[in-house]
Amino acid sequence: MLGPVVVDIEGTALSARERERLCHPLVGQVILFSRNFESPRQLGELTAQIRSLRDPPLLVCVDHEGGRVQRFRTGFTRIEPMAHLGQAWDLGVLPACRAALSTGYVIASELRSRGVDLSFAPVLDLDWRRSEVIGDRALHADPRVVTMLASHLIQGMSQAGMACCGKHFPGHGWTRADSHHEIPSDERSLRKILDQDAAPYEWLGIGLASVMPAHVIYPKVDRHPAGFSRRWIEDILRTRLGFTGAVYSDDLSMAGAAVAGPLIERATAALDAGCDFILVCNDPDGCDSLLQELTWTHGKHFDARLRRLQPKAPAPCPERLGEDPVYRAALRDLEKRSSMQ
Repeated sequence: MLGPVVVDIEGTALSARERERLCHPLVGQVILFSRNFESPRQLGELTAQIRSLRDPPLLVCVDHEGGRVQRFRTGFTRIEPMAHLGQAWDLGVLPACRAALSTGYVIASELRSRGVDLSFAPVLDLDWRRSEVIGDRALHADPRVVTMLASHLIQGMSQAGMACCGKHFPGHGWTRADSHHEIPSDERSLRKILDQDAAPYEWLGIGLASVMPAHVIYPKVDRHPAGFSRRWIEDILRTRLGFTGAVYSDDLSMAGAAVAGPLIERATAALDAGCDFILVCNDPDGCDSLLQELTWTHGKHFDARLRRLQPKAPAPCPERLGEDPVYRAALRDLEKRSSMQ
C-alpha cells in the first residue's frame, strides 16, 4: 500500500538513506527537481531505481509546466511559458486550442518515456498582472479562456496516459507575495474569488484528476491558508464545486505553510483539512522525523483517488518515441508556433 507523503531526493541517484526513506509505508510518491537531472538517460535510470523499490511502485512526479518551471531541459522539448498560449488565443481561438493540446501531449509523452508519471500542471491561476511568482505561468486573465486552454492541455496529457493537477486553488494570481518566502493574503470576498479565480475548477469538472491548494490566506473566507482549510477543501472545493479527485498540499516546507506550526503540525493540519497527499521537500531530516511521528488514517476514497493519478497506458519507449506519428505531429505544432514568434 502506498501512503500520503510525497518526498524528494537530493541528487541524481538514490543514496542508501533515501532508499530506506522511500520504503517507509507512509511514503507514496516522489517529486523530482532540476537537481535530480543530468540527462534523459540518467533520469530514466533514476526513475527505474525508484520504481523498483515498491510494489505497487511509487508514483514519480515533477513540476514541468514550461517556461520558468521546466525541471528537465537537455534532451526535452523546450515548452513555452503558458502565457504564450493565452496570447495565441487572442489571435485565434482554434489554433491556440490545437497548440495547447499538442503541448500537453509532448509534455506528458516525453516525461512518461523517462519514467515520470505525473506533472503538477496545468496552472489555473489568473493573470492579474500582480503576482511575480505566477507571472507568465498563467494562461490568461479571463477564467473562461484559462478553462478552455487548460482543458486542451489536460486532454493532450491524458492522450499520452498522464493525469493532471490544477493549481493553485482557489487562486494565487491576485496576491503579490510569493508563498515560497512569505505568507500571502487575499482580501477579496468569497463571491469574487468564486466568480473569477476559482471558476476554472468548477468548469473543468471531472477533467481534473487532482488539485493543489495555494499557501494563501483568504481572511474573508477562513483564517487558515487554503491548503490547511477544511472550509476551502471540503466545503467549497468538494461540496460546492463538486470536485472528486485528489488534493495535494503544496510543499509544507515553504514559508507560506509556516502559519500552521512545526512540520508535523503542518502535515496533520493539511491531512485533517482534506488533503490526500502532502509534499515535504528540501528538508530530509524533517521528513524522516515526520515519517516517525505522523499518524495517518487510510480513508475510504484514498485508493480510488490514487488510481486516477496513475498512468493509463504503458510508457512509450524513449528510443522509439520519435517514431510515434502522434508525437511527431504534436511536435510539429510546437515547432511551427516557435518559428512564428
